[in-house]
Amino acid sequence: MRLALLPLLFASLCAPVLAQAAPLSVCTEASPEGFDVVQYNSLTTTNASADVLMNSLVGYDATAGKVIPSLAGSWQVSADGLTYTFKLHPGVKFHTTAWFKPSRALSAEDVLFSFQRMLDPANPWHKVNKSGFPHAQSMQLPSLIKQIDAPDPLTVRFTLNHPDSTFLATLTMGFASIYSAEYADQLLKAGKTDQLNSQPIGTGPFEFVRFQKDAVVRYKANPDYFQGKPSVDPLIFAIVPDANVRLQKLKAGECQIALSPKPMDVVAAADDSKLKAIKTDAFMTAFVAINSQHPPLDKPEVRQAINLAFDKASYLKAVFEGSAQPANGPYPPNTWSYAKDLPGYAYDPAKARDLLAKAGFKDGFSTTIWTRPSGSLLNPNPSLGAQMLQADLAKIGVKAEIRVIEWGELIGRAKAGEHDLLFMGWSGDNGDPDNFLTPQFSCAAVKSGTNFARYCNPELDKLINDGKASSDQAKRSKLYHQAQALIQQQALWVPLAHPSATVLTRTDVKGYSPSPFGRQDFTKVTVSP
Repeated sequence: MRLALLPLLFASLCAPVLAQAAPLSVCTEASPEGFDVVQYNSLTTTNASADVLMNSLVGYDATAGKVIPSLAGSWQVSADGLTYTFKLHPGVKFHTTAWFKPSRALSAEDVLFSFQRMLDPANPWHKVNKSGFPHAQSMQLPSLIKQIDAPDPLTVRFTLNHPDSTFLATLTMGFASIYSAEYADQLLKAGKTDQLNSQPIGTGPFEFVRFQKDAVVRYKANPDYFQGKPSVDPLIFAIVPDANVRLQKLKAGECQIALSPKPMDVVAAADDSKLKAIKTDAFMTAFVAINSQHPPLDKPEVRQAINLAFDKASYLKAVFEGSAQPANGPYPPNTWSYAKDLPGYAYDPAKARDLLAKAGFKDGFSTTIWTRPSGSLLNPNPSLGAQMLQADLAKIGVKAEIRVIEWGELIGRAKAGEHDLLFMGWSGDNGDPDNFLTPQFSCAAVKSGTNFARYCNPELDKLINDGKASSDQAKRSKLYHQAQALIQQQALWVPLAHPSATVLTRTDVKGYSPSPFGRQDFTKVTVSP
């Protein structure tokens, strides 16, 4: 009897141990505005929706600096640059949840719905979203895309009205995520269209479970993910506005990853054997947007005076603590076409006072400074930064009231143009320099709300559009240099900083890399037991 059991015992001892999925908790700084990513333009919302729940036709490999396949396994571009034809992967499944069970795999029908919803005013879903489609509108897709059709169930063809060298890169952005047309039809017929935002469905690596505002977002691994089920399950976003608390939770093992650490926390992590800091150069710019539609901020001299009045060197030292490079314009230095010969505005309060006097404001004026309550990668210490700007403006006679506004409300009201001076940041999504120009400085972006300077200038618009129309990088660089010069002359922003994207993790987390765009990818992450 004992001899008969030996082979079985030996076999059990030698059998491979199947690794069980480990939970991953990520401490993040704010609640998403929702989960229907096309409605919003904040990175927080993109991280919680497009990055984990969705896929787009193509992705972007930041390391290689190129567009890569995603839902589309391949694509072709016509010689005249007007037609883009995508071949979809067969058999890609949408999420199966308590509120939706798909009857078919991903097809061209889903791609058509996802874009027609944003582009076609006659589409019933176009009217559902009363706040519009900020990215699609600011990127001028309605005027760019002439037609989308499906030659067969796994082929989608985009026909453009004119060549656009940024089009393929634009499709890697979160707002270009592909939705289930079947789910949308189900919701429309049931009169439950709001559920697209509160009970999302995608093809992504994780499935939505539940959301408690200002507390937690919970996901589970998608067992049918077409690129392979993630190793972490469940995935939890713990919403912790205070960076100090995020660090404490990380140290206690309550979170395995902490986003948007304060610079001093990054230094402290080096002394903790259980923590590590992972850093990459970010494709981001922190700035103060100046609302050019609000008098007296509509005068270039006033905007220039505000730039000259702010001691940015002291701001960088106090707020970023050596973790960011000074910004002179909208582009980070790692952007091709970056205008390194444009030095920006030096700290010169005397010249600022002279400019105000010439503009008719010798005795100054009153304004407001808007900022968020909690720190982020692009604004590590909102309160201190606002106070420093307030103090410097007071020295030139400008009385600025600080208004601290919750992140979701801040974004919504700023898109409506209610602010005067706004601490904000922009993260490029796709590696192309136009991703800073069209969304932030075009006339179309004033209407969509992402142009926080609220500045529309036909000359600047032409430079932006001519740049997109060319595939010649040297020509584009020349046009973008002229655009940067005009933006600086008009002083539409107070450019502040280009931070490094640093994330703190516990040492048992493997396979996580921060993105220069601030996007999140947990598909390759493992957590050691």
